[in-house]
Amino acid sequence: MTARVAILMGSDSDLERLLPAVQTLRDFGVEPTVRVLSAHRTPEQATGFAAQARENGLQVLLCAAGGAAHLAGVIAAHTTLPVLGIPLDNPPLGGMDALLATVQMPGGVPVGTLGVGRGGPVNAALLALRILAVSDAELAARLDAFRDQQRDKVLAKDAGLTSKLS
Repeated sequence: MTARVAILMGSDSDLERLLPAVQTLRDFGVEPTVRVLSAHRTPEQATGFAAQARENGLQVLLCAAGGAAHLAGVIAAHTTLPVLGIPLDNPPLGGMDALLATVQMPGGVPVGTLGVGRGGPVNAALLALRILAVSDAELAARLDAFRDQQRDKVLAKDAGLTSKLS
């Protein structure tokens, strides 16, 4: 089966923080392509990957980087596929630099930007799944079931809290 989603990171040191995104995709039956490609250290490989992504069957590209965080922008400049940026909360600025570098793209080069911190990678994976689900009814049904499970968990916690305080 051809991967439909790629997760790109600027350094392998980012992998641990991106494993929740990998797992989220796998939980929905989507096996991602996962690569280390740097906007600064491997620009030819990064741009080549982006330029060939659609031809290689990819439909959504997730790009994680900290610091200057140019990976998502460079990838977006070389493809018309949806690119979702995941700004990583690296020192010394705690991710503010990565957030601004990812979200402040010039007009004409869109990058959907997710939150800094733990929720960013999982939300990027879920947003990629939602994009795929536009044309995949089976995946859309799984996402509906996921939302129902989230609701049921919160309602169970609410009932437990109410019971505990009564």
